[in-house]
Amino acid sequence: MTKSEISKATLGRIPQYIRCIVNLPEDVVYVSATLIAKELGLGEVQVRKDLALLCKKGRPKVGYVRQELLESLQEFLECGDGNAVIVGIGKLGRALIDYPEFENYGTKILAGFDKEINEEIELPSGKKLYPQECLEEFCEENKVNLGIIAVPPNSAQTVLNRLYSCGIKQIWCLAPCRLYTPADVIIQYENMALSLAHLKLQSNQNKTTEVKT
Repeated sequence: MTKSEISKATLGRIPQYIRCIVNLPEDVVYVSATLIAKELGLGEVQVRKDLALLCKKGRPKVGYVRQELLESLQEFLECGDGNAVIVGIGKLGRALIDYPEFENYGTKILAGFDKEINEEIELPSGKKLYPQECLEEFCEENKVNLGIIAVPPNSAQTVLNRLYSCGIKQIWCLAPCRLYTPADVIIQYENMALSLAHLKLQSNQNKTTEVKT
């Protein structure tokens, strides 16, 4: 079954399944839909249906071989070659570049770029920061396929254009703005201020409901 035949809801649960499997104790060899559903607080029937669509059949009474299931999910999500760069090394960019959880989902941030950097800088983690003029050469040499934009809104479109010129068509935009994107670009916007506003709104709605009851 191709990715286009899978619902967005099912695709959206794949990262949860991967994280659950990765975080299980090392001695766990077999993983069942029941176990995953319990760990994630999801319906067992839904998890079973998802795994049936995404992976080969499990073994009766024991479920899936853990490593085989993990590899199958990662392959379906195309996690194997998630080389990324981040453009914009302010406080947010520096916090993200060494965040270890990304690699659990097959994305490795290789380096960071910023217009305020004038020379190569090596971080304690071994990752490096470069001047922005090095972006194109680095992306070509390292087969980068995902770009993270963490610059101010007025610079975001220029950064996206440069990433696209490097052949990068997967974009995670952390700048609070909307960008023009070519038809073949997949872009995910992340507005943390907006997410916080949604959280406050939901909290206020819950309080109102409690008062009424």
